[in-house]
Amino acid sequence: MTIKRFEFNMFPVNCYVLSDETGEAAVIDAGCYYPNEQQRLKQYIIENQLTVKHLLNTHLHLDHVFGNPFMFREFNLRAEASREDEFLLDRLPAQCHAFGFPPNEAPVPLGGYIADGDIIRFGNTGLKAIHVPGHSPGGIVYYDEAHQCAFSGDVLFRGSVGRADLEGGDFGELMDGIVTKLFTLPDDTVVYPGHGDSTTIGREKIDNPYFR
Repeated sequence: MTIKRFEFNMFPVNCYVLSDETGEAAVIDAGCYYPNEQQRLKQYIIENQLTVKHLLNTHLHLDHVFGNPFMFREFNLRAEASREDEFLLDRLPAQCHAFGFPPNEAPVPLGGYIADGDIIRFGNTGLKAIHVPGHSPGGIVYYDEAHQCAFSGDVLFRGSVGRADLEGGDFGELMDGIVTKLFTLPDDTVVYPGHGDSTTIGREKIDNPYFR
């Protein structure tokens, strides 16, 4: 599987394009706020002749959904995410104004819901949805067992964890979910977070100060 990471400037946030030998792909967290960032994402998809089958969100906080209207307009894709986070789309204008800037576009309704244990397929690749609430009620980690990697959104970072002081957050739930659902994955599982550099499950079990 090929993993292309884009780091978009607002906050900043990581967006991932996953593709395999079939040319089918999934985009995780299209957080592209600015037109030039949207064009970078589009150019990569077109130049690599990818057929994007899924637009996935780890959760629906503002910085992870900025590009959803663009992806709908350009590729006719509606995002898939947890139903438990859907209320955050209605809160998007308020979220933006709280941080001092306007929304770039009106949000697009979800095209489907993802629940714990679901398998999202494209080409020969399958991503398992692992529900880890706490940063948001509907936080989803996408786990690819075959390629030993996970896309953790704002649940787990290199040396840190997601904040739990936003609407619907719960620090106890977050920590419990990381320990019982993520730290049970193989230690060599590579974790690709919503912000910052990648890490591994094994590294975080040993070095993350929240778990010492």
